[in-house]
Amino acid sequence: MKTLVLKLKGPLQSWGSSSRYRTRSTHTEPTKSGVLGLLAAAQGRARTDDIADLAKLEFGVRVDQPGTLERDFQTAREEKAVNPRLSYRYFLADAVFIAAVSGEDSLIESLADAVKSPQFPLFLGRRSCPANPDLFLGLRDGGIEEALRAEPWHASEWHRASRADQVHLPLFRDAQAGEDGDSLRDTPRSFSQENRSYHWRTVFEAAPVTLDNPQGKKNIDPFLETVRSL
Repeated sequence: MKTLVLKLKGPLQSWGSSSRYRTRSTHTEPTKSGVLGLLAAAQGRARTDDIADLAKLEFGVRVDQPGTLERDFQTAREEKAVNPRLSYRYFLADAVFIAAVSGEDSLIESLADAVKSPQFPLFLGRRSCPANPDLFLGLRDGGIEEALRAEPWHASEWHRASRADQVHLPLFRDAQAGEDGDSLRDTPRSFSQENRSYHWRTVFEAAPVTLDNPQGKKNIDPFLETVRSL
């Protein structure tokens, strides 16, 4: 089994999993639907194309830099409307995530080639959030959790300096049989605008990845450090 590893880093990211109407929220980590949508775009798939092969991929993410939640207030005036329509859109600013997908070798290798030379523009969840040029980190032998634990820490220098001298990076992945977790409806069944639909999946929070941080502070509030890792 091969695993494709991606770095998701940008001024803004937005990973909606339950947005409706005038409030467009963001999940605190990249969603499976968002990352699979990015991969489908890299391959040049149309929204109406079959994505059953992508939906079967195992997915996981590590939080290297959680970022901060930002709200953007927008207005849109419809034709003949007296007042503009108001909406709120939420983003994660200055976040860094390591995402990984694993599955059949031939599919993973084709996705890697597509990410290195994408057919369509790539975004970090929303069209206003272009993907970073160093998105592709490589292919790894083995499974999701093994790849995410072995990957070096990709946080910014200023973020490292704000953390403790030992950090704990949250790690989330698709649950295996017998594992409990949170339910999230973000496994895509169709990206078609006329018939967009998703399956539920169980998200398992594995033990965090613990790393030494030579640039970190020795006497940091343990409560603050725990909050920052959430």
